[in-house]
Amino acid sequence: MSTYKNLKSLVVRLRDDLNNPTKPTALVLIYAYNRTGKTRLSMEFKDAGKRKNRKNPTGTPDTLYFNAFTEDLFVWENDLEGDSIRRLQLNQKSSFFNAMTELALDETIAHYLSRYADFDFDFTYKEVLRGKDTISIPDFVSFRKGDESNIKVSRGEQNIFIWCIFMAICERMLDGHDSYQGKKYIYIDDPISSLDDNNAISIACDLAKLLRRAATRKNADAAPAPIKVIFSSHHALFFNVMCNEVGRKIDDAPSVDHRRYFLYRPSGDGSYELRATEDTPFFHHVATLAELQRAADPRKGKLYTFHFNALRSVMEKTASFFGHPNIAFCMKAMDNEVDRALFNRAVNLLSHGAYAIHEPTEMGEDNKELFRRILREFIERFDFALPAIVPARATASAPAIHGDPKP
Repeated sequence: MSTYKNLKSLVVRLRDDLNNPTKPTALVLIYAYNRTGKTRLSMEFKDAGKRKNRKNPTGTPDTLYFNAFTEDLFVWENDLEGDSIRRLQLNQKSSFFNAMTELALDETIAHYLSRYADFDFDFTYKEVLRGKDTISIPDFVSFRKGDESNIKVSRGEQNIFIWCIFMAICERMLDGHDSYQGKKYIYIDDPISSLDDNNAISIACDLAKLLRRAATRKNADAAPAPIKVIFSSHHALFFNVMCNEVGRKIDDAPSVDHRRYFLYRPSGDGSYELRATEDTPFFHHVATLAELQRAADPRKGKLYTFHFNALRSVMEKTASFFGHPNIAFCMKAMDNEVDRALFNRAVNLLSHGAYAIHEPTEMGEDNKELFRRILREFIERFDFALPAIVPARATASAPAIHGDPKP
């Protein structure tokens, strides 16, 4: 486990991982909660790659990236007056679209999109003056389905479409297209917002295939020329599928050399900790339990009403893991019938309020004590092995637990 005082020092570590002269790695997988700073980390990594220095005297950008900023390059024009011409406008100031005309991406985008959705698309281009040259750049994209044209797609479908554009661009980059000469890294942060689990698995498998190709890439002389990749996500299922897909052998091809990390912020001072997860991906609900245990510390923790929502979510995942439809299974494991009834009523009632994470309300003292009792009983009964992100000082109300979840 390593601690970094800011994002800049963390980026130095990640770049060192990818370029270690004795044992370089082609791929880094990072699991982190939402609000940890994954997007800001991806931007700091990108910015570090275009700073002028001895290795990069011209400040040429070395990273192709995908994150929330990429999705923001697409904005809906909903034709509020005519209510008929709906289209997705592309931000023409972004260099992201510079090479789209010459790349001829439509066919590759359509290939990927057909795997996840059932609508079609059409790009409309326009001529613009760049320096002394007139070039054609994409202006907007419209969507159609069957006999319907100019349709409005859902936010999930929109995100899938944008992701397919990025995948198509990655394909050209790995092909060695002139537009991407000098790019050494791909940084991908949370590409699956608003997706159902089925599409999440499909996209993870396709992405893993692409990253295998990046890691084993060779140049025209058949010498190794990998494109190094960092991938980060808060989505436990997506992260685990990625780990499994890049870690297994396929036919005669070896598994991809990679590292797995859990990234978190141990306090509010702006520092970051990076924990190697070795062979086992970091399961979201187990890590959440560790965070809840920290929050339940009566000396240094602080419990908010939304923590009941988080606890209920963990219980639902635990019940599902053991093949049961709801958290009643977890409640049956509690000590006695009186506690079971009380705990069940508390979790069901207090986890359904309008508790905003961005405007948190601290629990009352009675609810704090009740929360600590429920958490302690739950962890003890299911014998969770919590990650080493909770300080060695075990709280009196929520002791440290050892051992994996058992039936």
